[in-house]
Amino acid sequence: MAWRPEPTLTDKQVNRAMRLVIGDGLASEAMTTLTSGTFLVAMLVLLNANNFQIGLLAGLPTFTNVFQLLSVWLVRRFNNRRAIVVICSFLARTPLIIIGVLILVFKSIPVESIVFILFFHYFFGSIAGPCWNAWMKDLIPEKALGTYFSKRTSYTTLLNILLGLAAAFLVDYTKNNRITAEINIYACLFIGGGIAGIISALCLSNTSEPLGKVTTGNILTVLQRPLRDRNFRKLLVFNSAWVFALNIATPFFVVFMMKKMGLSISWIIALTITSQICSILTVRMWGRFADRYSNKTIIGICAPLYILVLIGWCYVGIYTKEYLNIFLLFVIHAGTGIANAGINLSLTNISLKLSPAEESVVYLSTKNIITALFSFIAPLIGGYMADYFSSRSLLVDAQWQSPHWHKVIHLLDLHEFKFLFLIAAGLAFIAAELLLAVKETGEVAKNVVRRMMRTSIRNNLKEYFLIGQLIDLHDAFRNLIRRRGKETTEKIGHPPTESLPN
Repeated sequence: MAWRPEPTLTDKQVNRAMRLVIGDGLASEAMTTLTSGTFLVAMLVLLNANNFQIGLLAGLPTFTNVFQLLSVWLVRRFNNRRAIVVICSFLARTPLIIIGVLILVFKSIPVESIVFILFFHYFFGSIAGPCWNAWMKDLIPEKALGTYFSKRTSYTTLLNILLGLAAAFLVDYTKNNRITAEINIYACLFIGGGIAGIISALCLSNTSEPLGKVTTGNILTVLQRPLRDRNFRKLLVFNSAWVFALNIATPFFVVFMMKKMGLSISWIIALTITSQICSILTVRMWGRFADRYSNKTIIGICAPLYILVLIGWCYVGIYTKEYLNIFLLFVIHAGTGIANAGINLSLTNISLKLSPAEESVVYLSTKNIITALFSFIAPLIGGYMADYFSSRSLLVDAQWQSPHWHKVIHLLDLHEFKFLFLIAAGLAFIAAELLLAVKETGEVAKNVVRRMMRTSIRNNLKEYFLIGQLIDLHDAFRNLIRRRGKETTEKIGHPPTESLPN
């Protein structure tokens, strides 16, 4: 089949392409569900991987983004994004099948071998990524970006829930009934995920591509253009700081639940499903608000919620009664789903929105390359810090004692992974401050957005009751810190400094 871009696409071609892209999303989500996240970490734990190795594999997908320079060169050389994406997708999914087959044949392989093979999976996927993003930017009407991708995300999230639950039950049932070695199940999951990934590539091979604009000039000079774009540079600073803060802690959530809480795969997947359901229920709402107002505002609302989630992880396991810890985990995962739905959708959309059409591949590649460095370093630092804090702890108690009653309340109990969670929360708060400097085209004044969203929330109380409490949370927290700093300055005899306007 000749994969050639066309100067113009008819409405029929666009509609068919949009359906195929949803099919691509479902197949690629099946691949991701079966070969990453909880199942990948569980397999690594089963193979006795240490914290550094887990952190290395967590950072590997983003580290390979530095090779997205090849995307820019390939697009400039051939101007055929569909061919690049399809070929690289086939090459990226094959290593998953290889890992599954090797495990089935040899029963167990070294973690280093898995890292080596997965490098090629992420390498080719990183080359395909910017081409796919730029292709979608030209294919999907700009006014429908938020609505379309929120719809696509809701479908893929639903599949993630059903497939993840089925796979978790399969793993635990096989393990409990000793039908076969547990590692064989993970091998089959990798083979199934690789096949699903190839189906995704087949969907894209039949998706129409509009002719894209190609940048000219020296490639190094071209790559400097996004860095010279002051507003896009501010987005890069925020995005880099945000992914660094999150990736210090997030790769170790599953490890914490398995090693410290002793939860089975089924429990962990059930918690993940809670997160995904909350994401499904809110992603379309975030998409509508992003299209109507701005992506920046949505990130500003969701970021403080995610910070609270990170702080909440510090209190998991602090209770003596197990049901209280389980309940807290469900609350945390619900908050994670709501926050991630808005943040991920808006970060993708604002990156596309701030990228000029003729240089979208360059802008997106530059963003991914820069954030890749921070995303790769963060879990490595997190793994090292987890080992460092494994022999250290911090306990803060409140004690009440009377003639007839004695009670000790644990206010804070940090050890190993919990130190990472608290550090990540602090860094995420600092990163969220950097968002204020980013300007988005069509951005509505903040006070106007707040007023309009409050009206919508009151009219849809059952759907948005939680979101209404989060609109001013981050600003209130920031103003409190500034007010404290102002009071301290006055006390030591220095004139107060004026607060920066929102």
